[in-house]
Amino acid sequence: MATVELRFSALPEHVRTARLVAVAVARRAGVDESVLDEVRLAVGEACSRAVSLHQRGGLDGAVRVGLTDLEKRFLIEVEDEAGPAGLPPVGSAAEEMGEDAEDALGLAVITALVEDVEVTSGAKGGLIRMSWGLAPDSLEL
Repeated sequence: MATVELRFSALPEHVRTARLVAVAVARRAGVDESVLDEVRLAVGEACSRAVSLHQRGGLDGAVRVGLTDLEKRFLIEVEDEAGPAGLPPVGSAAEEMGEDAEDALGLAVITALVEDVEVTSGAKGGLIRMSWGLAPDSLEL
């Protein structure tokens, strides 16, 4: 089980780097070439969401991306530090500007792109766990 961990400041310009690293590690883990665009898009959405939550909350913490090559699956975790709910309070100015709708749309895109996705929140922040099966030929090695 190989794991790569990436931590970056919650700035939009780092999302591209996270996408590139995720695709490179996914390819090396044996994710089918036909799925790599989905990996890139899903990681981009998850990281953009985490950056947005940090910026809306005025947080300085890092976004963490964990990339793990499991026996038959490739797992990506994107973790933010936006607090237990990861969303602004109901009735806030952010909600009136439609940022909650943007967040929901991003999660819908991720759900459509990923074979297996889980969105949870803890005391420190939110976690999006996404996984894809490995290509059959990569399992024969």
